[in-house]
Amino acid sequence: MVPKVFVLDVDGVMTDGQFHYTTEGKVMKVFGADDNDGLSLLKPFLNIHFVTGDHRGFEITKTRIVDDMKMPLNLVSTIKRIDWIKERWNPSEVIYMGDGIFDHYVFKEVGYSIAPKNGDAYVKSQANYVTSRSGADRAVAEASLHILEHFFEPYNPNILPNSQIKLSGEWTV
Repeated sequence: MVPKVFVLDVDGVMTDGQFHYTTEGKVMKVFGADDNDGLSLLKPFLNIHFVTGDHRGFEITKTRIVDDMKMPLNLVSTIKRIDWIKERWNPSEVIYMGDGIFDHYVFKEVGYSIAPKNGDAYVKSQANYVTSRSGADRAVAEASLHILEHFFEPYNPNILPNSQIKLSGEWTV
């Protein structure tokens, strides 16, 4: 299997899975550090897409994923994810990372599946790989390094990333 697409759930994978409410409604989500940089290393190899089922927190998610990270994001019901994937790609060429109680339906049909440490127990039992880190605690960065090693070229920490790869900090030397 040579994957072409990496689809990631947002809440519980990119975030800690908690929703912070006031009387005004949902106001905040916690996203982790380094995940965007890990994904930057994958961009030369895979198309990366995000999905969320959180319509009330969509604008918060959009701010991080679309505006800050410049990645595509779709609002997709948790129970319709595999149908959404099948409409766009060959599921056998998809890596999917999810944590929720319905993500095992997707895991059973995609080419490769990843769950974060804090994912649902049954979902983790169905995953090809479970990260040692939780969502919002560099789980996506860890998954990115795992994908590089398992399918492409292992990341070499002794060599600076290719200058054509745009890292999240957009720093210059």
